[in-house]
This record gives sequence, C-alpha cells and structure tokens, in this order.
Amino acid sequence: MSTPRAARSASSGEGTGALEKALDVLDAVGAAPEGLSQSELAEGLDLPRTTVYRLLATLVDRGLLRRDPLRKVYCLGFRCFEMARQAYAMPDLVAAAAMELRTLRDLTGETAYLATLDGREVISLERYDGAHSQRSAAALGERKPMHCTSQGKAILSAMTDEARDAIVRELVLKPLTHLTITDRRRLQAELRITRARGYAIDDEEIVLGVRCVGAAVTDAAGEVRGAISVAGPAWRLTRERLELLGPEVADAARRIGAQLQPVHDASPDASELAVQAVPGPWAFHGAHPVVNADGSVYWADVLAPAVRQLHGDDDDREFYAAETPIVGLMPHGDGLIVVGEQGAMQVAADGAGTSPLPWPTGTTLAACAGVNATLWAALSLPEGGSAIGQVQPDGKLKVHWRLSEAVGALRWRGDDGTLFATAPQSGSILMTTPGDATVRRLATVPRGSGRLGGLAFDDQGGVWAALCDGWSVVRFTMDGQLERVVGLPVPCATDLAFRVVDGVRQLVITTQRQSVPLDTLTTAPLSGRLLVARL
Repeated sequence: MSTPRAARSASSGEGTGALEKALDVLDAVGAAPEGLSQSELAEGLDLPRTTVYRLLATLVDRGLLRRDPLRKVYCLGFRCFEMARQAYAMPDLVAAAAMELRTLRDLTGETAYLATLDGREVISLERYDGAHSQRSAAALGERKPMHCTSQGKAILSAMTDEARDAIVRELVLKPLTHLTITDRRRLQAELRITRARGYAIDDEEIVLGVRCVGAAVTDAAGEVRGAISVAGPAWRLTRERLELLGPEVADAARRIGAQLQPVHDASPDASELAVQAVPGPWAFHGAHPVVNADGSVYWADVLAPAVRQLHGDDDDREFYAAETPIVGLMPHGDGLIVVGEQGAMQVAADGAGTSPLPWPTGTTLAACAGVNATLWAALSLPEGGSAIGQVQPDGKLKVHWRLSEAVGALRWRGDDGTLFATAPQSGSILMTTPGDATVRRLATVPRGSGRLGGLAFDDQGGVWAALCDGWSVVRFTMDGQLERVVGLPVPCATDLAFRVVDGVRQLVITTQRQSVPLDTLTTAPLSGRLLVARL
C-alpha cells in the first residue's frame, strides 16, 4: 500500500514516528479513490487500531481527511485540495488554459495536460481525460524529466539560450526507454528544431507505447509560464498525426499566453495600486480624453459642458466652457474641435478664439479624427440605429456604414486604417475598414461585466475598453480574447487614452459621478475624477 515504514524510519530523524504514521495514512487514503475503513488502514499499515483511531481523529479535525458516514470509510479532505492548489501560485495559468485544454481533448479524443517547470523537472497542474478507455492518465502533481517529455522540451526550447544551456548542462539524461535522448548535443539539436516549428514531440521517450505533442506557454513579456500537451497511445497518435496536431497545440498555447499578465504584474492588487487620481475637481461625466504631442491631455465634462486640459500630473485646469453636452473632442492644429449633439466648434490653442465648423444635420452620437486629418461621426437615424461616415468640408456626412444600434464611441487606429466602434446596448466592439461594407465583431462584453465606454490602442496591438459599472478597464487581443483586466477604485470608467510622460507609458482614464448611487460614493469617492494608470 505504501513504502514500508521500517525502510523509511532508518533514514528518518528521531521523534518523527507519529508524523511518519500520519503521512502513511494520508498516502494510503490518497491511493484509494473509494476510501478506506479504519480496520483496512490498520491491517494495511500494520498499525494498532487505537493508533489508527487517534491519527484519523487528528487528520479529520485538521480537514485533511473526511469520514463518509454512510459507507464508514475515510477519504481525502478538502484541505488537501486547497493545499494542492496553493502549491503553485498560478491560478491564472490554470484558469486561462481550461478552455483550450477542453478544446484539444474534444478535438483529438486524447488526454490534454498542463504542466509547469519545477526545478529541473516538469510537474502536472491540470489534466482533461480523453474519450477512450485506453488513454494517457498521468497523475496531477506527477513530476517528469525535462529531456524526454514534450512539455519539458517545449519549455526548454522557449527559454533564452543562456537559461536553456544552463539547465541542459545540469540535466541527468537518464534513459527511460531505448528511444530516450541521452546525448546533450542531440538534445540541443532537438530543442532548436522544436523552437523553429513551435511544438515538441515525445516519441515514446518516457513510456513505450505512448506519444505526446506539446507547446510552451509564454506571457506577453516573453516569460515561459508552462506548457500544454496532448498524449495518447502510439498506435493512435502516429508520427503523421502528431505533425498535424503540433500547430493546433502551438496555437492553443499562444492563446493561453495572451491571457496571462506578466509575472511582475501578477499580484492581485498590482493594477489597483498603479491607479492614481489627478488633483482637481470631479466631473459629472468625464469623457473623450485626447492626448497632444507634448503629452498634455484634453478631456471633457459632458453634462456640465466644459473642456479641461491636463499638463504633467497635477496641472488640470479649465480650457473651454461649452453651451451644449459634448459628444467628442478632436485635435486640430494647435487647437481643438469640440463636438456637440447638434454641431461642432473649432477652439483656438488659447481656449478663447472659437468658430463654428460645418457639421452634418441631426443628432451626433460620437465623433473622432481619422487618418489624413479627416473627421468621422456617427449620427442617430430616425428609424433607430446609426449612420457612420466621413464629415465633408461642406458639413455633409458621406455615409460608409449603417448599424442597427446606437454607437457609443468611435476610434480610428491609424497604423492599419481600421475604424472601431462600440455598441453599448449589445456590448459589442465592432471594427471595419473603408471600402469594406462588412462590419465585424471583435468581442462582446456581457452585461454583468459593465457597459462599454471609449476605446484606446496600445503599441502591441491590444484594444482597451472602459467599462462603466464594471469597476475596471479591459484589454482585448486582436483575436477577441480578453487578455487583461485593470481594477479601478471607481465603478464607472467612461473613456481612456494612452500617453508617455518621461518615458513612462500611462493610461489616462475618465470617469463619471452622475450615475453613481450615494451609498457607493462613500466607498468610491474618486468617482468623476481623472485617473492615471502607470502600466
């Protein structure tokens, strides 16, 4: 049932007898899925029944065991599972991999695994069993050598050359089958091939009759966080099939990695601690941040119509007082274009000189600056929905697209000429390009997560969105995956923009106070303030 106690006692320290016996009990119960009775434990471990009774009472009291009152047997307690989950501070890795592992299992019918590096071995963190009765069934928490597993080789291949060489030099290349790689030069060659193609293969190198294909999981910072794999009998997972599955596993690993925060940002409070409020008055409904080339920021209070200008981190002053609610701000030369529901005003750099701008007739829902100094707007349609198009020099709207729902925000991404829009009613982030009549959906935010506000884009191709009533801003990848959530100390973020100050990238976030209940304001007093997150 377990390693003989006499053999272990010879190498154990004095006074560890009771601990050894308790661990023997845990080992025995853990190896019996149906549980064991007190008499079965006493007989199997060759211990007096009174001793087993005392050990069981203590282990049950500590939550490490639990007693099934109907069958009168002992099973592992939930405290064991809690401790197992806490053994690796990687809940984000396990959660991010769950859907992809299930998909790989369903795609292949074979068992899918998640593992991470632990010293000079890989350790299994998660497993999704395949559909066949004959299948790979490595236990959770099982440790395996790196040199003969697809997970270990995938992790090694994704490391820097220096880190990989340091580990390979120390590995003991023990042959577990006649196919195990035991030559360091051959292993290094295998790792170079693995890096080039993006996935690793275990060709019966650890267990005869079992093949495996795996790929490394790396986060946005390029840090190797673990590996996923698919394993099964060699007669089902032929070499030809492994070559076909390899790219699928590699794509799944990339999608998992895109969801992970870099390790240095992984603490639960890191994102909130990085958010600070800019000194200055609060707004009823802050929105539409626009960043100048010098790093200064224009932003609006929509309901008490005014435009404010932030210089540095603490010089936030009123720039322009408007007469109607503001639906958009756009840079224009040294000044600004302020868009209202029924028209637009061109404001000089000093905030004093103004002149009306030709603007489309109708109710403007959103506006933004496009490529080549063009102006774009979304107008409400009489039958419902929105018309999106370019504002012509004579003020007419050249309609490019019509949507069945109201638009909340418009943003151009200049590097690829893509127009993004939010549809708060359905929670959709939409995207399209001129000349293409198709409007595609990038992502959908569930209502329970908050109401979509404005959008911003980072240098890595990420799409950021503000969530009102969601206490956060979020980042999506271009394949629509939610990659990051930055918690905020206020419930209603409305819009956001990026700027760089002294070489540090910052996310400027506008918020609102108008819709926040009074009882919530006591716990979110910064509502309505301009926030800055140092990412």
